[in-house]
Amino acid sequence: MSLSRRAFCFAGAALASWGESGKEALPGAPFHSGKDWVPLLNGRDTSGWRLDTGSGKTASGKKEWFTCATVTWSADSPEELRPESSPGSVLMNGVSTRTMNLATEKKFGDFELYLEFMLAKRSNSGVYHHGLYEVQLFDSYNSEKPMAFSDAGGLYQRWENNKGFGGTPPRANASRRPGEWQSLRTRFRGPRFDANGAKKSEARFETVTLNGILVQENTVLGGPTRSAMEIGEAAENPLMLQGDHGPVAFRNIWIRKLP
Repeated sequence: MSLSRRAFCFAGAALASWGESGKEALPGAPFHSGKDWVPLLNGRDTSGWRLDTGSGKTASGKKEWFTCATVTWSADSPEELRPESSPGSVLMNGVSTRTMNLATEKKFGDFELYLEFMLAKRSNSGVYHHGLYEVQLFDSYNSEKPMAFSDAGGLYQRWENNKGFGGTPPRANASRRPGEWQSLRTRFRGPRFDANGAKKSEARFETVTLNGILVQENTVLGGPTRSAMEIGEAAENPLMLQGDHGPVAFRNIWIRKLP
């Protein structure tokens, strides 16, 4: 995909960038401490990630996720993000298409996750732990409505028989403005199974922290949330990033195993 599309030729954008190896990150980024944190981005390309082709969406034939050095946002074109200088250390979804979701090739069990993200205005994304349980990323900035499961930091609802149910709203609206880098940090425990493979306990989020504010604590998931990967619940599964609901950029995606 060309990074010089006419749709992105606007001026006056506020620049946000990331240097290699996490040199540029939001204050309090925990991976700087070392302590078993492992990066899921290599600072160059999308190696280690694959498109989720089982979701019923058809690839556009274009490169739907790519890396770039910087991302800009402008109030003149608030529903767009502009990538600059490819390749680079920022991961960004497709620009003009409904992009397929992106999943890690590696699988994880219980883990702590930290990442930084940027949304355009009215953009919508999510981070699917085990590819199945979504923490919602959404432009909830300045929303005056009561928080819902569909707001940033919410745990999305489940979906059965063409009906939605459940879901857990965030405790507070912790969203920043569109075009600003934001942080998500989670502690996640996968479901447990007995020796015969029967599930004996549900997946659980010990904590979800959005921009330094605790928005979920000890929240149990009764099963996969809507638009999850077409895989079964298991002790280990991939991480998935949702890319088909608007422009989103990620940087500093780090993970570490929980005891």
